[in-house]
Amino acid sequence: MNKKHANDPLISSPYGDSPILLHSCCAPCVCSIMETLKNSNIRCTVFFYNPNIDNRDEYEKRKTENIKYAKKLNIPFIDADYDNINWANTIKGYENEPERGKRCSLCFEMRLQGTARYASDNGFKAFTSSLGISRWKDFKQITECGIEVAKHYPELNYWTYNWRKKGGTDKMAQISKIENFYRQQYCGCIFSKK
Repeated sequence: MNKKHANDPLISSPYGDSPILLHSCCAPCVCSIMETLKNSNIRCTVFFYNPNIDNRDEYEKRKTENIKYAKKLNIPFIDADYDNINWANTIKGYENEPERGKRCSLCFEMRLQGTARYASDNGFKAFTSSLGISRWKDFKQITECGIEVAKHYPELNYWTYNWRKKGGTDKMAQISKIENFYRQQYCGCIFSKK
């Protein structure tokens, strides 16, 4: 288990002892969430589903960093594998949308839909995502997508916890520096790269 720091927040899950399926976009974004859950004795499994990433090499770099940190914390890791063609079909017609526009909502919904499907098929009662911890993303937009996706699964909830709170963003930067994570400068899609 990772070392607990004196100022690390402890949180409670609204879902009791049920494990959480945690969608991860990358190790830098998910690391502080994983530590917070681990230190709060909330069981979780990391679910890596990111068909938006513009090439296989970039996908593998992000996945490898994430696997390494999950192993360090002894947290189960699921790789949903790379599916960029399906993603391109999903956002077709919205290529010229601005960042945080409709294209991003479609992308978030697709990734969270894949997470929710896995959660439902594997007995999870709740899922959440690291997508909202990044200052480059709109937390409200991501939360709304998660809530909307969860409506299709009556037994499943989207945990709307704001992972930026209680120093989550600062902790993310601190852990990323200590772990020397590969840190990309864009969300993963070809449009954000520009």
